Amino acid sequence: MLPSAPAPPHEGAAAPSPWAEAASSAALRHYRSLPKKGKPQGRESTVLAAFLLSTPQDPHSPAVLSMGTGTKCLGASRLSARGDLVHDAHAEVIARRALLRLIYSEISRGAPPEWLVASGDGGRWRLRDGYCLHLYITQLPCGVMPVPPSESESPREHLDDGVSGCSDIGFVQRKPGRGDTTLSMSCFDKITRWSVVGIQGALLSHILEPIYLSTITIGKLPEGSPEGFSIENNIKKVLDARLSSLSSRLPASFELHKPIFFEAPVPPKEFQQISGDVPPLTCGYSICWNRSGLHEVVLGTTGRKQGTSAKAACLPSTESLLCKRRLLEAFLSLEHPLVEEVQSEEMSYRALKDQAQQYQHTVKLLRKAPFFICWRGKPVSLDSFAVLR
Repeated sequence: MLPSAPAPPHEGAAAPSPWAEAASSAALRHYRSLPKKGKPQGRESTVLAAFLLSTPQDPHSPAVLSMGTGTKCLGASRLSARGDLVHDAHAEVIARRALLRLIYSEISRGAPPEWLVASGDGGRWRLRDGYCLHLYITQLPCGVMPVPPSESESPREHLDDGVSGCSDIGFVQRKPGRGDTTLSMSCFDKITRWSVVGIQGALLSHILEPIYLSTITIGKLPEGSPEGFSIENNIKKVLDARLSSLSSRLPASFELHKPIFFEAPVPPKEFQQISGDVPPLTCGYSICWNRSGLHEVVLGTTGRKQGTSAKAACLPSTESLLCKRRLLEAFLSLEHPLVEEVQSEEMSYRALKDQAQQYQHTVKLLRKAPFFICWRGKPVSLDSFAVLR
């Protein structure tokens, strides 16, 4: 929790504008400093997400660690079993992977960054006391208020939580796609998952204790919120309802961590998807950035870097640093006893993830809970690739 006012208050208190403005201003200011490449043009719009860090020295001026933009993801028929494509290019997912890339980059220098400290648990690290991780998103993440399943989909079990303005949220849902069905779960489902297992993922769980979000700040809807709905109260209730269905005890170091939600001012026009007489257009590109030097643009409809030609579509040079293969390479390159302990030259990406036993056990507990029993895992074959150290 951030310290004294005007930092975020305890759960249930009214959200003060200073924190929401500080988080959104930091993210938008940094976005504006980036080159034009990959940004919306003309009538296009996109979504921006950013991970920020607050420190005990300056708790009210968060620094941007990573950010991403995007609204696209690949359909099931276009997924790659080689780990060379970015399957989900929604802003929240891109920003998180850019954050993971930052952690790999800083740890590879021989010591963890200043915001991580040795946990005393077999050589693993944890978030340093007084440092807090935050998420800013320009609009509500997809899946907060999911629509009922289509006739072509099998019925999904759900619970009625009775939340005003947020009915029918008792099931997970896949992200929409044009024509080709996607296998990517909604961003709010993933945010809920991060509230249980952390944002670090399975691979980094070998060397990091779970890292949780302290706050999530979301841009206000340009046309105003529906009657009886507020980001601070209703989204919290949705998350609480989902997490309350986990009745099993979680492994050591894992917890049900509920971030505080804040409503930020309406974001700039390029982040507003307003319907009207003229259909809105969404930008197909995803900007990927972190403070360790990562800055690339991915085409969300192909999962490869911007400018990739059809002829060069399978070349390693077209792979994003955020694809699974490149993240696996970053993990294997770490000179850390716990990394050397779990790896072998023939071990697959899937096998390395499975060896994070406490993390995987926590994921299984999550998927057994009533709200998540219909969570659709991707085929194991998509993670069966390996790279040599």
